[in-house]
Amino acid sequence: MEKDVKPHLWFTLYSLLVLGGGKAPVKVSTTELSRALGGSQQSASRHLQLLEEEGLISRRIDPDGSLVTITEGGLSSLDEVLQELKVHLEGIGAEVFVFEGTVVSGLFEGAYYISREGYMSQIRDKLGFEPFPGTLNVRIKQEDFERRRRLEKHPSAVLEGFKDGERSFGSCKCYPLLINDEIKGALIVADRTIHDLSTMEIVSPVYLRRHFGLGDGDAVKISFLSPRRSAS
Repeated sequence: MEKDVKPHLWFTLYSLLVLGGGKAPVKVSTTELSRALGGSQQSASRHLQLLEEEGLISRRIDPDGSLVTITEGGLSSLDEVLQELKVHLEGIGAEVFVFEGTVVSGLFEGAYYISREGYMSQIRDKLGFEPFPGTLNVRIKQEDFERRRRLEKHPSAVLEGFKDGERSFGSCKCYPLLINDEIKGALIVADRTIHDLSTMEIVSPVYLRRHFGLGDGDAVKISFLSPRRSAS
């Protein structure tokens, strides 16, 4: 779920959750909702319409109000806000993200990109290791996609884009990790990538396939600890 929901609609969605709409259909009148929002009935009605258009609620309109249910997308949106608040209020992303995945072959382009000095130097400076010129691709399960989305809402090290001759290379976000509780590395999330959420592209200081004796289909454990967010 990647809805760009405007801030004033978050509170409306939350108000519907408080009224019970997250568990079962709940009868909501615009009068009742406007009191909760501190606004007009017209605004409350408009908010319901917008939330329905975004697929965040479903509703059936009756003469005395609307029967409203928050959809899975709406609940995911609320969870997204919760994770953002935790990061900002706690100062530390305390959630530990652990994924079990399997090794898959890529298009063998990782070596080309990682070996560019524009990336190599930034990895040394920002991640603290000399990268092996290549990446390990790990496939995760669909049930882990939402946790990966939450992970990528956390602070990251950013590799800035650059030009190398006539070619431009895009920026990347990097999330520090441990492979099999032993080797440090980072998840690389490029602004322009062929990979979807199912594939994690990992850079590290060693040739991971050789170090762990990995082949396609072998299991890998990837552990992330959310980095500190600056308090300033």
